[in-house]
Amino acid sequence: MTITARILGVIALLVVGALLWLAFLASHDAACGPAPVLPANTSAMKAIVYRCYGSPDVLRLESIEKPTPKPDELLVRVHAASVNPLDWHFVRGKPYIVRMETGFGRPEDPRLGVDFAGTVEAVGGSVTRFKPGDEVFGGHDGAFAEYLTVREERAVVPKPANATFEQAAALPIAAITALQALRDKGRLQSGQKVLINGASGGVGTFAVQIAKSYGAEVTGVCSTRNLDMVRSLGADHVVDYTKEDFTRSGLRYDLIVDTVGSHSLLAYRRALTPRGVLVIVGAANGGNWIGPLATWFNARVLSHLVSQEFVPLLAQMKKDDLTVLAGLVESGKLTAVIDRRYVLREVPDAIRYVEQGHARGKVVIDVE
Repeated sequence: MTITARILGVIALLVVGALLWLAFLASHDAACGPAPVLPANTSAMKAIVYRCYGSPDVLRLESIEKPTPKPDELLVRVHAASVNPLDWHFVRGKPYIVRMETGFGRPEDPRLGVDFAGTVEAVGGSVTRFKPGDEVFGGHDGAFAEYLTVREERAVVPKPANATFEQAAALPIAAITALQALRDKGRLQSGQKVLINGASGGVGTFAVQIAKSYGAEVTGVCSTRNLDMVRSLGADHVVDYTKEDFTRSGLRYDLIVDTVGSHSLLAYRRALTPRGVLVIVGAANGGNWIGPLATWFNARVLSHLVSQEFVPLLAQMKKDDLTVLAGLVESGKLTAVIDRRYVLREVPDAIRYVEQGHARGKVVIDVE
């Protein structure tokens, strides 16, 4: 064996060893850590935390330190929060790629939840656009708690006056996802034919309404029990997926927003116009390791081979988009469909329900 071959062999072994070590780190579930003892005279609050990965059974309602706002932050008293699929992915730490953000072995930040609505209790010294008593909503880690802090320049805006705290808390992740799927990735124009696959879910209920506000002709796909609800949101047509496969109907759409991943990319292609766009919000389960990445990769490849576009979406929480959504709510063009309500201690039950994938609209948490 030549020296070069030996060197290459050693390099190959090192690469394999590194990949195996990374795989172990990513898939290893450490034991749940104990709740830290709060120092005497610490100002505390109730919050849902998870100190290890697993089923919703690992979630605990604990007393943790109440945050103090920094100069550029607001302290918000949370009145309502809402549950998203992101939450149960974080709790389980699956697919394992999410642990690159949340932490290997166990979560680095035990707090959970993103969507919130509440009242500003205090502001830092450099905050200029908000004051105590203002009603706000937005997105920030740790929303399943009595209080959170959020930077003034980040994802927090005034709550629409005609929305309850529950309705406002239902908006951020799901409605921003719908907005960015239609407007940014789908480049929706008035008069276009749009199909929302999964029209009765959290993202879907908002997508139907936002598409109508843009002047689109909207078709919603859902189960039998949700047909009337989707019609009530403004859908021009509804398809019962238990009785009809829209990809074989012969109808073509300028834009399809897929929130459930129920068909192959080639099947969706049959339902698109020659220059149509498929925006992939939900994808079929790719297993514990990579999740939807395989579908997203295939979508990128297929887009280069055909005239249609297949575009994955990973929504971004943006302050400007929250303002757009607030305007739609205030104008009466957008409202949250709330399926179930839970209180803070019942967050594990709420996440179990959302994980089943049959929620009609949003599931909200009453924190008070």
